[in-house]
Formats: sequence, C-alpha cells, structure tokens
Amino acid sequence: MSSIPQKKQNTRLKKILLLVLGLYLVMGFVLCLFQERLIFLPTVLNQDYQYQFHHDFEEVFLNTDNESVINAVHFKVDQPKGVILYFHGNAGDLSRWGNIAQYFTDYNYDVFVIDYRTYGKSTGALNEKALYHDAQFCYNYLKNQYRESDIVLYGRSLGTGIATYVASKNNPKKIILETPYYSLADVAQKRFPIFPVKPLLSYTFPSYSFIASLKCPVLIVHGTEDRIVPISSGKKLYKASNIKNAIFIKVDGANHHNLVDFPEYHQAIKSYLH
Repeated sequence: MSSIPQKKQNTRLKKILLLVLGLYLVMGFVLCLFQERLIFLPTVLNQDYQYQFHHDFEEVFLNTDNESVINAVHFKVDQPKGVILYFHGNAGDLSRWGNIAQYFTDYNYDVFVIDYRTYGKSTGALNEKALYHDAQFCYNYLKNQYRESDIVLYGRSLGTGIATYVASKNNPKKIILETPYYSLADVAQKRFPIFPVKPLLSYTFPSYSFIASLKCPVLIVHGTEDRIVPISSGKKLYKASNIKNAIFIKVDGANHHNLVDFPEYHQAIKSYLH
C-alpha cells in the first residue's frame, strides 16, 4: 500500500521535470529564432528625411553591392587632422548617431558615420558577413579621399566588433573602442547563462581574434557599472590585444550609456586624438 503514494510522487516529479525541460527548450528556441531582434534595434527613416546637425555635413549613399545601399553622413572641418570612421551601437539611426559622432569635429577631425543595413535609410539583407563587407567598402571609400595614415576607426558597443574587424584588415592610424566586448558570445553567455549560446548564435563578432593582429594603437574605454557589456568583457579583449599598443581606461561609476558624462572619457579622447 505504501508504494502507491511513492509512485504518485515519482509520476508528479517526472511531469514537473518534463515541464521544466519543455519550457527550457521553448525558451531556447525562441531566443535562437528571435536573436536578430535582440541584437539589432534599428529605426527606419523615410528616404526624404532631412538631417539637421550643427556642423557642416554631406549626406552620402553608397551602393556596397547589387542589393544594398548604405546611408552615411560626412562631417567636414577646415584643415582636418584626419577622418574618423564611426561605427555606432545597435539602436537608433543616423539622426541620433550623427549628433553623437559630430562631437569629434571639436578635435578637428572629419567624421564619417554610417547606418547599417535596415537602419535609417540604409537597405539590404542583414548578416554578419554583409556588415563586414559594408564596413570595408566605406573604409575604401575614405581611402580615396584621405591618406590611410589619417584614418581613425571608432566603434561603440555593437560597432566595436565591426571596427576591430576593419582594423585587422587594414592599416588605420588608430582605433578607439567604447564599451567593447570580447565577443558577442561572451556577452550573450553572461546574459543567458543557462543556455549553450555559442552554437545557437548566428552572429559571433569575435573581436578577440581581430584585435590580436592589430598593429595600430588601440584605446579602450569602459565604465565599471556597465550592465549591457560588462567591463570584464572589455578587459578580456584588452588582454587579447597586443598590450604594448593598447590603453585601457576604466571609468568608475559609468554605465553603458553615460560615459560622456565623465571627464575621464573626454580626457582620454583628447589625449588620444592630439
């Protein structure tokens, strides 16, 4: 008689385990299926949208292949020291990022900032290989107007992986990485620790493998309170670099979005772009 309650308990336990396993598999499937929506948060602009910025600029459209057009904004100053090719974060469009990127004109640099495919006015199918292709195309476009030794790469958050890739394939003057990651998988694993994210990711952005081969100087700036890309990921990336050519600036109290509110950020940029 006593074995009957035990059998019921075992049956109940099995049902609970199957339910938990089912939920786990469903959640994993949903994360895998919708990962692109979690990684990329674009906003779309009408093709006739008119940008308004404080500095002189030229709007540019580049046909990087037969199916895509990359929209960019080119800020220009008198007698520039060089040009900064700016790769922005994963949300918004040029109407926002143009306002942020034009900050560098105060250091007497021209600035060229692009919208990725599906962002703003840019079009084309989105994938990691295409992002690298477009970035290299834009780099080549600038090489036709500037000496390569005058091109500085700047990547912010998502854009750090793209900027690091371009730097590994070329010979820019310098590279600046704001809130960078060791790899996208490294960040995703910290956010979803119960899932085997590496084999599930369609986008990898292995910045660590790119940065190891860089010959140009590298500046990394990261906030200690960053909850989106933890500073531990930025430190791992720094250690993967040729440390002799790299500088790591830790900004105490800063999070992923407010580095510009701290004087340490501005001091680092000013010193690096002298």
